Amino acid sequence: MRVLEAKWHATAAAPDGFPNPTAPEIAFLGRSNVGKSSLLNALVNRKKLARTSSSPGKTRLIHWYHVRFDDRATSHETLLVDLPGYGYARVSKVERKRWQGLVESYLDDRAPLTAAVLLQDIRRDVSEDETLLIDWLAEREIPVVLAITKIDKLKPMRRSARIREMKASIDLPKARIIATSASHKTGLGDLWKIITHP
Repeated sequence: MRVLEAKWHATAAAPDGFPNPTAPEIAFLGRSNVGKSSLLNALVNRKKLARTSSSPGKTRLIHWYHVRFDDRATSHETLLVDLPGYGYARVSKVERKRWQGLVESYLDDRAPLTAAVLLQDIRRDVSEDETLLIDWLAEREIPVVLAITKIDKLKPMRRSARIREMKASIDLPKARIIATSASHKTGLGDLWKIITHP
């Protein structure tokens, strides 16, 4: 799989700003500072397509990125969708509620949405937020892939143990749980394969 083109497509702060459907969409969601923008950039082999920040809660809008890639010599198009992160305590309750409404309105009624990638930092335990979100997506028949992020932050022995623990704690098929590292480019091929053939 080879990325031929990756570019910004649209940004929206409310449902009335969502772009018209043009291609299959894959949503990326997870806790604030889990590494969504970094993983998106790594997937398309671009350094600054999605904006990254060390400050949690930076992404407050929904961003669409148009990607053209070839798979077995055939060109395909998709839109990678960067959703606002959740769980950042320093944001007001009103702001968190607004984010939640924005994300749910997208996930609940977006016809071209073909899969959702839920990111989970390897150093953080899976919480009720993640399990409820997986159930919520399953109820809407949205295929879910769990991307374990930042695996390079742990030494190999601890990393392997944590991946096993996380696979055991998540109610998803093991093939739909992918260990990744944006900085080391680990797991990107496997992630591409499963999200483009959900």
